[in-house]
Amino acid sequence: MARLTGLVDWSKGYAVAVSDAQPVTRRTGGVARGRIDKRQKILDAAFAVFAREGYAQAGVDAIAAEAGVAKATVYNHFHDKETLLRAAIAASADQALTENLAVVEQLTERGESLRATLETVGIRLIQCYCREQSWALRRLLAAEITQFPDLLEIVQGRATERITEALADRMARLMIAGRLRAGDPRVAAEQFLALLTGPVEIRARLGTRQIPESERRDVARAAVDTFLQAYAVERPASG
Repeated sequence: MARLTGLVDWSKGYAVAVSDAQPVTRRTGGVARGRIDKRQKILDAAFAVFAREGYAQAGVDAIAAEAGVAKATVYNHFHDKETLLRAAIAASADQALTENLAVVEQLTERGESLRATLETVGIRLIQCYCREQSWALRRLLAAEITQFPDLLEIVQGRATERITEALADRMARLMIAGRLRAGDPRVAAEQFLALLTGPVEIRARLGTRQIPESERRDVARAAVDTFLQAYAVERPASG
């Protein structure tokens, strides 16, 4: 129950007690915000420790120390280490989704040069793929998937599939607008992504080699060249 200050408002002909509940609400909101921030710190720290040491070697003590919280606080938010692993990977996948979707949205049917647009989007998708956290997520997934096969479903469901679906939607719009040859937009999206990430995967050696910007541009340009050989709209011959 809200505590009353004892003040009364007679302006409407009846008594209205003035409550100090609003400051309590503000304090409650601050506590909730602090809890969310602390949870995010724990997730960031957990991902860093899991990626660096692996699940088996990663201790909750080390995660708590990296997050700057007590060990008990980690358990208050996440009941055990397995739950924390899944939550950390899900949070990383969510971040990758946000970054990649922002790039995919730039692929529109407007603009004079579709090739230039595809190259710009391709370069930026490669940049997302080459972020250190992205490499760490893929390495961690590969290392732990035998023990925790559901981790693949988490990453695919929260990031990979949704990015592919968003790109397929853009491909469909380009096909409807006559900018790309009609076909299966899902297949087009998968092929475009494969043309970008395949060469990067080989050249970067699981993220242990930094790919120069010029080389990333070359990969994107080659990917677009190959993609348009399959999907470019054939123009009627003049004359």
